[in-house]
Amino acid sequence: MRLLISASLLAAVLGAGAASAQDIAAGERSWNKCRACHQLGETAKNGVGPQLNGLFGRVSGTVEGYSYSTANKNAAITWDDAVFAEYIKDPKAKIPGTKMVFAGIKNEKEIGDLTAFLKQFGKDGKKQ
Repeated sequence: MRLLISASLLAAVLGAGAASAQDIAAGERSWNKCRACHQLGETAKNGVGPQLNGLFGRVSGTVEGYSYSTANKNAAITWDDAVFAEYIKDPKAKIPGTKMVFAGIKNEKEIGDLTAFLKQFGKDGKKQ
């Protein structure tokens, strides 16, 4: 009986983990909302928005060669999962005065998937 309960508990825990796993393919589809202004990958360049290679761990307003708003340069936030999630929901609320014109992504699962997709790209644009 104890073994049956332990097996059931393990299955429940593993199932919960799988259900909350991020979907990189879904994140790539979500990335299509960003592509009009941002680039990723080994050939990424700044466009309407800065290239996003190596975003996580980077300080806001620091991509070389990109002309940031004063608000973004002065925000001095370090991009991590929580900060990105808050920002991407409503960029103008997180950094008032940003020149990023985007309505935001409100769905938590979509944000998680997009985060997982972006995290694949190192500073050099190579998938890690």
